[in-house]
Amino acid sequence: FAFEKFPEADDTLTTQMKSVGETMAIGSTFKESFQKALRGLEVGSFGFGCDGNDLWGTDEQPDESEIKEKLSRPGPQRAWYLRYAIKSGMSVEQIYEITRIDPWFLDNLLEIVETEERIRQCDSLSQISPALVRTAKRFGFSDRQLATMLGSTESEIRAHRLQLGIRSVFKSVDTCAAEFEAYTPYFYSTYETEDEVPEKVEGRKRVMILGGGPNRIGQGIEFDYCCCHASFALREIGYESIMVN
Repeated sequence: FAFEKFPEADDTLTTQMKSVGETMAIGSTFKESFQKALRGLEVGSFGFGCDGNDLWGTDEQPDESEIKEKLSRPGPQRAWYLRYAIKSGMSVEQIYEITRIDPWFLDNLLEIVETEERIRQCDSLSQISPALVRTAKRFGFSDRQLATMLGSTESEIRAHRLQLGIRSVFKSVDTCAAEFEAYTPYFYSTYETEDEVPEKVEGRKRVMILGGGPNRIGQGIEFDYCCCHASFALREIGYESIMVN
């Protein structure tokens, strides 16, 4: 919700359409999808807090009255105030009474915060167990978040989890809902065990088309047009193509 582009607009979210965009994320769990979606907002967030950019633990940490006020009014910042509410000790029932957000979602957010607390109990990267690293990745924690909590760097976190054999795989999305064979599936990364990317066809070269990131106001369909026609042209000259965005 890029309300900063419209400084005089009321950013309260109601039944009136006010969003100037959307973020989509796919994962094996809601927790993973949610944290991915927050990273896709392009607001400097690397997930549900724990990235050095949120207010909790700083001089600007919100008090109980501010948290309740932000929760009671739907707005673009409410997602992070849900975290602050959990961190402050509010129960799922109390948050539900203020927000009317289904407890299923609140329970999932609570599990993210509980996992954060378990990670913070580890004083360094060497003390965190492989099982907890895997859980964190399945819950959508980025290497940046883990590095912030463990006093390490992204590159060190990545090297450590790769050494543990914890790496992302790619799952396919059936674009035809199993009604007939899908020739143009797309894939999402996740931290499971089975990879669903087809094996490379021997003798055929592959080309990766890198997208330009999220669509924005005034720029949208031309991105799809250019990437698709690049793929069509590559197919005509015998190349397999994969689009990454």
